Amino acid sequence: MLMRKVPVFVPASPWGLRLPQKFLFLLFLSGLVTLCFGALFLLPNSSRLKRLFLAPRTQQPGLEVVAEVAGHPLAREQESPPNPAPAVPAPGEDDASSQANARRRKGWLRRTHPTGTREMATAARSSGSAALRPQEPSIPFSFDFHAFQSRLRHPVLGTRADESKEPQSLVRAQREKIKEMMQFAWQSYKRYAMGKNELRPLTKDGYEGSMFGGLSGATIIDSLDTLYLMELQDEFQEAKAWVEENFHLNVSGEASLFEVNIRYIGGLLSAFYLTGEEVFRIKAIKLGEKLLPAFNTPTGIPKGVVNFKSSNRSWGWAMAGSSSILAEFGSLHLEFLHLTELSGNQVFAEKVRNIRKVLRKIDKPFGLYPNFLSPVSGNWMQHHVSVGGLGDSFYEYLIKSWLMSAKTDVEAKDMYYEALEAIETHLLNVSPGGLTYIAEWRGGILDHKMGHLACFSGGMIALGAEDAKEEKRARYRELAAQITKTCHESYARSDTKLGPEAFWFNSGREAVATQLSESYYILRPEVVESYMYLWRQTHDPIYREWGWEVVTVSGLVGGGGTG
Repeated sequence: MLMRKVPVFVPASPWGLRLPQKFLFLLFLSGLVTLCFGALFLLPNSSRLKRLFLAPRTQQPGLEVVAEVAGHPLAREQESPPNPAPAVPAPGEDDASSQANARRRKGWLRRTHPTGTREMATAARSSGSAALRPQEPSIPFSFDFHAFQSRLRHPVLGTRADESKEPQSLVRAQREKIKEMMQFAWQSYKRYAMGKNELRPLTKDGYEGSMFGGLSGATIIDSLDTLYLMELQDEFQEAKAWVEENFHLNVSGEASLFEVNIRYIGGLLSAFYLTGEEVFRIKAIKLGEKLLPAFNTPTGIPKGVVNFKSSNRSWGWAMAGSSSILAEFGSLHLEFLHLTELSGNQVFAEKVRNIRKVLRKIDKPFGLYPNFLSPVSGNWMQHHVSVGGLGDSFYEYLIKSWLMSAKTDVEAKDMYYEALEAIETHLLNVSPGGLTYIAEWRGGILDHKMGHLACFSGGMIALGAEDAKEEKRARYRELAAQITKTCHESYARSDTKLGPEAFWFNSGREAVATQLSESYYILRPEVVESYMYLWRQTHDPIYREWGWEVVTVSGLVGGGGTG
């Protein structure tokens, strides 16, 4: 027989409240105090937060806005570089002179000096707009296609020396294996999914997805430059023919501004600069024009999602749809300057210069760039800083803008090194086991983890080391090597020898995934990218060995694949 316990009588308190009632009342009060505390310290626009986390701001005359580059009297024809960068030597040709010039070769593909006569003729802003650095005026961007071609390792298909005369070597065999892998991937895509955005290898069919607003052929356009550089001539011509005949822009869906820019416009621009084929230039410009409505916001900071038919919005998960993401609006500069150069339409350059202006004016906690910014108010929406996802390519585009401008974009240079110093001061850590990593920052509290996406930073820091302050150059080269070593450890310490999506440094565990939701590998290239940059700069064979490890453990070498 079940017996129910009847509560005994509890006398009322002097205030007329029984014990359970007092407990509920105290619980309510504690919740109210917590809510008030959170509003005081955690809301992004809180004045209390600014006093705690932001250094005192001293307003200096003339620093309110960033000067526009366009329309500057320095928009004139520039002299060509006196010593074009030499071609990268073939493997095994690392003589003393090539090693001595290794640092000068870094980034040479992007250092084309402005030689064109086309001026960027945007009208100057009103007289009330003062220059940020009047003593260091920026020079308008201009791209010289012929200078670019002269710096290519393989300027024109079919003009390279007879490969039969090259020495047989392990490196050459590995290179051919990589080429075979690309051919296998292309043929599988062509067989099962030609014209679709993606190939699903398990079901062997194509997939369009919802990321590109109805645009198709993302894999084709993203592969154009790779097919060309690998001298896969038949495959490249197949891709080119598809772009000419089947890549249509009359779509009306919602697309990611960032993804369309880096994959479609970036792919088309790369193909144009490699080949000079007009079809790629024309398609890139027309598609760029379809992205412009995303910038119709009070600040000019674009929304993350562009509707090719009507309105635009931010991603629903990005602070309840009210924020734009640093890595997205901060990764437009390279492509949009080229769109202006190739079209003569200044609107593309004006859009990305305005983004720089907003970022220069806004206060930054300890010099760091948070990941979420309101396109309406121009204020940070959350104090989360990451060199991995949500922030990564913003920093990459800064140093590459400096190099692509033939080292005339001083604003990009200053922003990059200022950000890097803040990252080094506040995010950089060394684990008890001696591994260097870049943590994530949440309102002053560190998450001791790195995402796979953050592993590009080893290559980025190596790329920018040459132009750092003299006393920092050796430090940055060493830092690049240490971060790349840490990312390699994330591969070496996994069961499959392929790196996880994120890895942590806590509880005595280092460079390993600690959560099931982060224990997967989705063909991300960032780690291998850093191997490539470090190899180009140092010619240390360890980076080639690490890169080949990724190939062998993937199961493609020797074992083949099915799709």
